[in-house]
Amino acid sequence: MPSTSSATMRPDSSSSEDPIVEALQAYTTCDVSDALIKLKFRNGGFLSGLTMWSPKRQDGPTKIIGPAYTVQYVPLDDERPKHPTHYIDSVPPGAVVFVSCPPKTPNAVYGGLMSRRARVSGAAGSVIDGRFRDLQEQRDMRYPIFARDVGTAPPAELLKVAAVNVPVKLQTDEQDMTIRPGDYLIADLNGVVVLPKELAEQALPLMKNQVEADEKMAVAIEQRMTFTEASKMFR
Repeated sequence: MPSTSSATMRPDSSSSEDPIVEALQAYTTCDVSDALIKLKFRNGGFLSGLTMWSPKRQDGPTKIIGPAYTVQYVPLDDERPKHPTHYIDSVPPGAVVFVSCPPKTPNAVYGGLMSRRARVSGAAGSVIDGRFRDLQEQRDMRYPIFARDVGTAPPAELLKVAAVNVPVKLQTDEQDMTIRPGDYLIADLNGVVVLPKELAEQALPLMKNQVEADEKMAVAIEQRMTFTEASKMFR
């Protein structure tokens, strides 16, 4: 069911409005996953292990929505050359920055200055598939961060950015999930979900129908109808 008190992070007023992003404002990550399950997209698009760290730790109505801007970190001995410019200077307004790094990396791959630049660019927030640092600075800015964990050391001794805006794999053994540039990322207290861009228009009416059915079920359950009865009547 949709949140009754959403504090969605929006890009600055200079960015163009994406009708899909606008429509998604009404729904939670759970609503998106319900629709994707109906469309037989694996795991309902859920990206495991990524949770809210800023502006609060797993608390509050913060929600970010936007097309993915992907960043791929690789080990220094990877044959690909280092990306020639800093990725943070090319973040489009309204994007969700998704930073991927090799699993079991102890160093952080994202910090406070990255968030400052992303915020000025109008980014909706950042999702770090690894560690990030400068947690208090992130919270002082009230910049939304979803990540696996925190750290202190910068990445340069171990990693380099090899590519920007390329498909990246979720760095976990639990799932085989790919995040592509332009896929919609939705993140809130429940976690992070990827909505493939080609499924967005099909998914939205499914979300609407599911939420309406759930709201009717909720009223009926409060009136002492059993879950089974309410489910048969409204779903």
